[in-house]
Amino acid sequence: MSPTGLRGRPAHPDILTPAEWRVAEGVRHGLTNQQIARRQEISANAVKFHVSNILSKLGMRSRAELKRWPGIDAMSAMQRRIDMVEEIPFGTIGQIARSVSDIEESRRWYRDVLGLEPLFDAGTLAFFACNGVRLMLTEGEAAAESLLYFRVDDLHGEFARLEERGAKVLSAPHRIHTHEDGSEEWMGFVEDNDGRPLALMSVVPAQN
Repeated sequence: MSPTGLRGRPAHPDILTPAEWRVAEGVRHGLTNQQIARRQEISANAVKFHVSNILSKLGMRSRAELKRWPGIDAMSAMQRRIDMVEEIPFGTIGQIARSVSDIEESRRWYRDVLGLEPLFDAGTLAFFACNGVRLMLTEGEAAAESLLYFRVDDLHGEFARLEERGAKVLSAPHRIHTHEDGSEEWMGFVEDNDGRPLALMSVVPAQN
């Protein structure tokens, strides 16, 4: 028994636990509970439980509020990155997304037939190098239109500036992947004048 006479896990130092952060990032990326559960290999009920706890802790009423919440994990490399920004001119294309009907077959085709260099995989996502621009393949209904991702360094600052100019935020900046070396992939989405999503992305180096 602890000195205070209380049992159970010690309080987590951040506003959300690591598991809650992983679920929150999935919600902010626009994933359903079922999609989050599949990607994290947990049950949909566990995801539902985490979402309920997250909304309660943050004083929110809906997932829509959570999608626009700009919170950052206290342990994330992004916390340090905010104070060490080097400007990349806005307009630099960092990534183009393309939907495919079969991710395994597409991985093989883009690698072996097209000859692109594989970067990394994340569940039903596959990333390839395209001479400085990254291609992301995502399994789903194959569509003709691709999604543009603009590379920026000051991700949260750019979102603040876009909101000031009247842009509608669809999804606040959020972490989508942590590499083995500790570097992090972050992105968020705004809506263009035709109601289509545009993404801003940033790669945050690992903390030393």
